[in-house]
Order: sequence, then C-alpha cells, then structure tokens
Amino acid sequence: MKHSSTKFWIRFTVLSILFLMVWFFYWETRNHGLESIRRLFGVLPVAEETKTDIDTVMSLADFVLFTQGKEKVFLILFQNNLELRPGGGFIGSFGILKVKDGSVTDFAIHDTGNFDGRIPSTVLPPYPMKETLHIDSWKFRDSNYSPDFSLNAKQAETFYQMGQGQEQFDGVVAITTNVLSSFLRVTGPVTLEGFPGTYGADNAILDLEYQVEQGYLKQDIAFGERKSVMNLLGFEILHRVKDASFSKKYELFKVVLDDLHRKDIQLSFKDEILQEQVVSSGFDGAVDKTWKNDYLFLVDANLNSFKSDYYMKRSYDYTIDLSSPVPKAVLKVTYKNTTPVKDWFAKDYQTFLRVYVPKGSYLEKVTGAAKDPVFGGEFNKKYFGVLVQVPILTEKTVVFEYTLSENFKSEWYDLKIQKQAGLNDVPVTVTTIMKDGQKEEKHSILNRDMMLSDMK
Repeated sequence: MKHSSTKFWIRFTVLSILFLMVWFFYWETRNHGLESIRRLFGVLPVAEETKTDIDTVMSLADFVLFTQGKEKVFLILFQNNLELRPGGGFIGSFGILKVKDGSVTDFAIHDTGNFDGRIPSTVLPPYPMKETLHIDSWKFRDSNYSPDFSLNAKQAETFYQMGQGQEQFDGVVAITTNVLSSFLRVTGPVTLEGFPGTYGADNAILDLEYQVEQGYLKQDIAFGERKSVMNLLGFEILHRVKDASFSKKYELFKVVLDDLHRKDIQLSFKDEILQEQVVSSGFDGAVDKTWKNDYLFLVDANLNSFKSDYYMKRSYDYTIDLSSPVPKAVLKVTYKNTTPVKDWFAKDYQTFLRVYVPKGSYLEKVTGAAKDPVFGGEFNKKYFGVLVQVPILTEKTVVFEYTLSENFKSEWYDLKIQKQAGLNDVPVTVTTIMKDGQKEEKHSILNRDMMLSDMK
C-alpha cells in the first residue's frame, strides 16, 4: 500500500544518499577535476577520518553511477526513532529502490503493517515482545531488534522473503527521522502555503506527526490528503538543496557524514570490497566484537509506549573501581519522561534495556527495574536485560552493580562506549578510581561511538 508519507521518506533517502553523497560529491570532483578538490580542501581542513569517509563516498558513487547496464536493487528501511528500537526505530514502512547507471529506474513503497499480513506467523518474538506488544509472532516491522545493523539487515531480508518478496537486494539502507532535522538545520526553517506554522529543525518532526494525525481535522483537509504536507516539505527542501551554493552543499554533505557516524544512516552491501570500505568508515552500524578492554553499550527498545521517545531524556553515569582485586562497576541509567499529558502521541514509558558489558562480567545487584533481569551473550559480550517503566512527568534511575571478569587485566585501562542508532545527545559521566585510589572524572555527550581516552 502506497502512502504519501512513505513516499516522502523514500525521496528523502534518495536525496540523502544519492544526491548529496553521489551526485554532488562525484560530479563536483570528477567533472571539475583537481580545481574542485582544491576548493573542497579550501572550505575545511580535512582530517584523516574525513579522507577515509571521502574515499568510501567515492566508492559508493562508482557503485551507483556505473552499474554497467545492470539494475541494482536496494532495500530502504525507514526507522521512526520517536518509537525507539535497538536498531534505530520502529519500521513503519520500507522502500525498494532500483538504480541503473546513476538513474533511479523505480522505487516502490510498502507499509510494513500490510506487508506483515503476508508473512506466516511462525517465528516466535524475542523477549519481551510477546508480553509487552501482545504479539505471538515476530515480523518485518520489528525486525531491527539487534543493536548490530548487519543482523537487522539480514533479518529484514528474511522477513521480506517470507512475505513472498521477489527482489534480490544488492544492499540495505536504514534511515531515521533525525536526518530531516539535520537538513533543516542547514537549509533553515520552511513555511508551506496552506499549512500553519513553520517547520524548523527543532519542531518539524513533532509538528508533522500532529499535522497528519490531528491537525488536518481542524483545517477541513480530506483524510486522503492529510499527508500531502510531507510531500510539499520534501520538495521544498529538495529545491533549496539544488539551488544552494557550493559551500552550502558541502555543509549538507558534512551533515550526511555526521548522520552516518551517528548511525542515523546505516549501510550494508553485498559487494564485499565496498562493504569493507563502509566498515572502515564506521557506516555499518556494527557492534565491536574485537575490543578487549572495558566496554559499554546501552540498548533501549520502546515497547508499547507510542512515540514517547520524543519526550524522553536520558543520562549515563559510570564508575569503575580499579583499586579492588576484581574491578567493580556501578552504572546508573537515568530516564526522565517529560511527556506533559497522555494522549495519542505519548504516554507512560516502557523500555527493555540491554546493557552490553565485557564477557565474564557478573551482575551483583540491580535496582529500579520493573522485573528481575535476564541475561544473555552475543558479539563476544555479556548483557543484562531489564524492563524499565517511567510514568509521565517522573524520573527513574536504574542502577547496575557488577564486577568485571576475574581475568580482566590490562597494562592500561580504557573504556569503549558504543552508541545506539536513533538515540543522540545523551550526557555521559565516567569516574575512574585508579589502583592507587585517585579518582578521575570525565564528561561527554554520546553522539557516536567513543573511548574514554578521547573524553575530557
């Protein structure tokens, strides 16, 4: 079933991935040659990471623009992170994008709610979906239940095939609603004829949700036309991008790179060489399976709380005591539900929180959870999982007290914290108690994967 809202998001994906990462960068450098590259380097000093990113983007450009007459097919997942899931957000729709030698030959849009009706109810849902979502089987819309995008991409393809999908995909791309806000920060706010208000970076997502669910009723807009505002907004942003100056386009290009590092855009390709480059730039949304020192990865799954993540505030406070024979850790995860009133949009918050820690860690105590913890292991890590409930206008702190493995020994201590896709701007405090008892406290905002040695 096709909807104007889903068409908007697929257009926006094409704009983000093809226009900015392929059209702009490829043609500006290839058509204008070294002079364009000099201009590019003149805009902003280029760090090593950016050089790696640029190399990856050029490879993406070649992959899409030069298909040697063959059609390449991509699965596009729209993840609404107002309803946070481990892989980025609830998958309300997906698109199938086809390209040949740089041209979009076709794209079809599907509602996952309708498509899931074609999938046999044979796969048991992961815990605690059955209890919280009241479902008996696992399907496409909930396929991104892993924090690792490569697994989510494979699971989405599996469900697609179970629903009699006929396409064989060359890659999978996931995008969150944060990309819309990113673009509006560069293009500036947008006003649309026939619709009230101004759509800016800080309010566009919420205002769009209201307009298509409630606002149209007060404006005598037909039900079938209520989502036309999303098409109009998309076309206006596209128009501004096309008419933008070189420096403004480069600023947008950097925004896309930032969204990739934040995991608001995640990529997976069947071409092994291209995927290696995607991995080297960190655009693959992967869980680090090789890190040998201390480790944290907090993963939330909004289960039956509507779009409440728009109002949720989080902070992480981690203390590690290295002065003990076995290192002791205390992790405090604070949730603040600022939802003003229960309605069609938001309500009391419920999340299944998984905390990934080094293999061999032992949980001694947890407080603040709604149920007893569950345990598991994957990605060469251990996780503690708890259900957390936060009523509106309240604050809840969940505290994990655990020890690292008795075999945890290192000549130097470092901590890697990985960031969940779709969840940004989380304040983090890390307190390290050294072997001699001295304390060191560092602070940061979690917007991408980071290490303690890089924090201030």
